[in-house]
Amino acid sequence: MKTTTKFIALSGAVLALAGCAETQGPWRTLRKPVAAAPPTCGDFQSSVYFEQDSAALTREARMVLSGAQAQARGCLVKSVRVIGLADAVGTSDANLALSRRRAETVTSALAKVGFGKVDIDAAAVGDAGAVAASGATAPLRRRADILFDLETR
Repeated sequence: MKTTTKFIALSGAVLALAGCAETQGPWRTLRKPVAAAPPTCGDFQSSVYFEQDSAALTREARMVLSGAQAQARGCLVKSVRVIGLADAVGTSDANLALSRRRAETVTSALAKVGFGKVDIDAAAVGDAGAVAASGATAPLRRRADILFDLETR
C-alpha cells in the first residue's frame, strides 16, 4: 500500500510539473511588444581629459565620446559646444594653442562618433583661470568640456 501511495504521489508530481512545461513560455503570449521608455533628452556635459602637453585622445576619452553619443541617441541635438582648456604649465601662448588643438581634436572625434551633421561650436581658453588664488596650478584643466543641448524629437 505504501509503495502504491508513493507511486501515485510521484506520478501526480510528475504530471503537475509536465503541465507547467510549455514550449512557448509565458513571454510568447504577449499580444503587443513591451514599449521602451523614450529617451530623456536633457542637456548634459562631458569632459575629455588629456595627458600633459598633448591633444591626442586617450582610450578613456574615446569611451567618453561614445557614451555621449549613446546618451544623445534618439534626441534632437540642437547644438554642441566644445571648450578646450590647458593648465598653467608653459607660456600662455603655447597653452592657448594647445587648448585650440584639444578643442579641434574633440570636434573631429565627435563628428566620427555620430555628431557629423551637428554644427559644433569650438572655443579655446588656454590657461586662463588655471592658477588658483594660492598660486597652485590646476592639472585637471588638461581637458576639453563638451556641452550638449538636446531636445525630444
